[in-house]
Amino acid sequence: MSEEEMIEEQLKNNIFLTTVDAVYNWGRKGSVWPVMFGLACCAIEMIGAASARYDFSRFGMEIMRASPRQADLMIVAGTVVHKMAPQVLRIYNQMPEPKYVLAMGTCATSGGPFPGYAVLQGIDEILPVDVYVPGCPPRPEALMQGFMKLHDDIMKQSIKTVSWYQKEEPA
Repeated sequence: MSEEEMIEEQLKNNIFLTTVDAVYNWGRKGSVWPVMFGLACCAIEMIGAASARYDFSRFGMEIMRASPRQADLMIVAGTVVHKMAPQVLRIYNQMPEPKYVLAMGTCATSGGPFPGYAVLQGIDEILPVDVYVPGCPPRPEALMQGFMKLHDDIMKQSIKTVSWYQKEEPA
């Protein structure tokens, strides 16, 4: 076998083609940083999902950010009352683009067993929710499934169509 044939054979095994979207989204998928935001009993399950048994660091999420300016995923875990809603919205608005919201538990998705006037009947009344994780409280396995659903959604995005890369029209 000549040297040229050997090089050609090695190149076949070492070169692959892909799109910019696939590489870019793969990098973003593996580095989603959630903001710490637990409101009720769902927060205990969220903390449990970070433990060694479930270990959501294998999804690239081991750093729970205390600052919304360094996070791109808000996990709303628990009951949101109307008095707390402005603070939830403020934290969401402080997050940079791209940002995602995961509603964890029955209370965050639909108000749970609290149909009263004081409880927000779902976080989607004030925030755009990307993934819903049902349960009261949902197990860490359900939260992991929610993370995988979010990763699937991230992988389907295109740089050409996402809102945070669109050109703004001059005023």
